[in-house]
Amino acid sequence: MKRILTTGAGGPAGINFVASLKIAPEKLFIVGTEANKHFLHLIPTTKKQLLPKATDPNYIDALNEIIRKEKIEFLHPQTDAEVKVVSEKREKIDAKLFLPSKKAVATCQDKLEAARLWKKKNVLAARFIEANNESNIKKAFKEFGSPIWIRATHGAGGIGSTPADNLETAVSWIKYWKARHVNWKFIAQEHLPGRNLAFHSLWKDGELVTSMARERLEYIYPHLAPSGVTGTPAVQRTIHDEKVNRVGVDAVLAIDPRFSGIACVDVKENEKGEPCVTEINAARMFTTSYFFSYASKILRKDYYANIPYLYVKLGYNEKIPDIPKYNILPENVYWIRHMDAPARLVKNGKIVGEMYR
Repeated sequence: MKRILTTGAGGPAGINFVASLKIAPEKLFIVGTEANKHFLHLIPTTKKQLLPKATDPNYIDALNEIIRKEKIEFLHPQTDAEVKVVSEKREKIDAKLFLPSKKAVATCQDKLEAARLWKKKNVLAARFIEANNESNIKKAFKEFGSPIWIRATHGAGGIGSTPADNLETAVSWIKYWKARHVNWKFIAQEHLPGRNLAFHSLWKDGELVTSMARERLEYIYPHLAPSGVTGTPAVQRTIHDEKVNRVGVDAVLAIDPRFSGIACVDVKENEKGEPCVTEINAARMFTTSYFFSYASKILRKDYYANIPYLYVKLGYNEKIPDIPKYNILPENVYWIRHMDAPARLVKNGKIVGEMYR
């Protein structure tokens, strides 16, 4: 039996990752860790361990202690902070990993560096300007029009982001965060008014293994964020779109032509309806990975869209079936969820399954 450890297992992404492995066609021994002592109780595994924050100097030693104690063979770091430290210190980890290169992870976690690379490689991506002074922000309004999008260069869940209709709003937004003593850098990007999309993909040595695109339609508690985007979709649906598939692949290969592991690509359409890349979440799953895993079990009667499970198999250097590289699920399958409510899988207006029973 494979022995797997996933960090951040008490958060939405970690819970969905574990749920995906629980419906895999083989029984797996899974240990979940959390840095939050309260969220430890939310981990859906029998074995669970408290772990220091990734910024703690003892993080790697504590992680390896759990790995040795539980005889862990494969490690999946789920949060951005843990992906960063595990990637940088991967040689010290006493378990198998299936990660992109150190450089690829670092580039994807820096939205400014990723945007620069996509511009250099002619990948269709959101236009940008470094928002390091008022002059640059003025330039952004001149080149992109109003509104523009202000966002932190690092972080997940739309952190530090807001639309800005004028110079005063943009400058005040950045000053507000600096007044709170957060050490963030900001980027100004063109406002993309079209569909909010995502391209979930799995790679090995620069070859796309499989992928699925989806459209985010509504967010959980959007009114709590100035941007209206909280990073946690309440309603989403599968889509088949060749342009989205193509730009997703182009964006990943621009980061690393030998990319391996998980690449969750965020895409937004511009006013012309063209899909533009905004960021890549490398080495970790989207929060709703169970959407595809469960839809695969219910609609396909297989595990071909269970990307967490396929990822683990590749981490063990096992062969996987010959499966489609794109559109692994039917289009217009909906995943609808909210706080303290069971997520529902909906097709043709009818519920075909739910996450919890």
